[in-house]
Amino acid sequence: MSLNCQVKKHTLNFKFDAGTSRGVLKTHTVHYILLAADKEYSTFGIGECAPLKGLSIDDRPGLEEKLEEVCTQISKKDTIDACEEIFSGLHEWPSIRFALETALLDLKQGGTRQLFKSDFTSGSQGIPINGLIWMGDFNFMEKQLWEKLEQGFRCIKIKVGAIDFDKECKLLEKIRKTFSPEQIEIRLDANGAFTEADAEHKLKELAGFTIHSIEQPVKAGQPELMRYLCSLNLIPVALDEELIGAYTTEASKLQLLQNIQPQYIILKPTLVGGFQHCREWIMAADTTGAGWWLTSALESNVGLNAIAQFTYTLNSPMPQGLGTGKLYHNNIESPLVIQSGSLYYDPAQNWNFNPLL
Repeated sequence: MSLNCQVKKHTLNFKFDAGTSRGVLKTHTVHYILLAADKEYSTFGIGECAPLKGLSIDDRPGLEEKLEEVCTQISKKDTIDACEEIFSGLHEWPSIRFALETALLDLKQGGTRQLFKSDFTSGSQGIPINGLIWMGDFNFMEKQLWEKLEQGFRCIKIKVGAIDFDKECKLLEKIRKTFSPEQIEIRLDANGAFTEADAEHKLKELAGFTIHSIEQPVKAGQPELMRYLCSLNLIPVALDEELIGAYTTEASKLQLLQNIQPQYIILKPTLVGGFQHCREWIMAADTTGAGWWLTSALESNVGLNAIAQFTYTLNSPMPQGLGTGKLYHNNIESPLVIQSGSLYYDPAQNWNFNPLL
């Protein structure tokens, strides 16, 4: 008997205009791969393919056709293990690779959405996460900040680069006048917004606020400039978009980190091609002495759940970037909950896939 596979398209609607240095997001289109051993899909595994517009290397024409091709290939297989060759051939389609990897793991575990059973999935342990402050005008960003602090977050990630730099510094100054670095850890994410002309100056200014790290201060693809900014050590630099692309082998990953020498790397399974590639990046980071953490990339709760469960198995003590589950009006209902700055999985709550089935 062959496996059954289908793709479900879903457009997620943001609760607010999500501002980044690349523009404002109002919707996010994702595709779910559903795998089952029966035509009724009474038990199924699910994975999320959610490339980010203008960022993922597989945000390009042909994505939906490739998904259908993958489904057709799977429908000719008799076992989950027989799908391994399909999975291995998706290096140029990282978000599809991650979706298929997740769906296969889920089906193998009985379609329970518990891919990696642990104290996290039992509900007894949570994962510390950062509170994300989206770009917008000063008042909007300040309002988010105080809401996150009231919700118990002790690590705040602020997206910078969209509004006036002096206003961003004013917000950071307000935080530091009230909270010491021991009380609140501040991470910044520039999404490549700084330029070669102003990056060093801005890092010097920001260093006065005792910043934990800054993600991708300049656009990816400028290795010498990035290496120079890392060497200044004004603020520890974390590579994010820099990791997206053709780094499909352990050797190429290690070569990139040895060349740039970043203090941290940020791993997004959707963008780098799933858990296997994340493990290889972690090995390269450990070799070069770089720290690391994992971050979701605007997935719905399906992708976020998979990333969170995988993250817990890595035993990282650092706050992770997994606070995106409340972004959408029409997210998939799940057992994921945020309490006091940590993400939990509440097994007493159910998944609701009715919008898809």
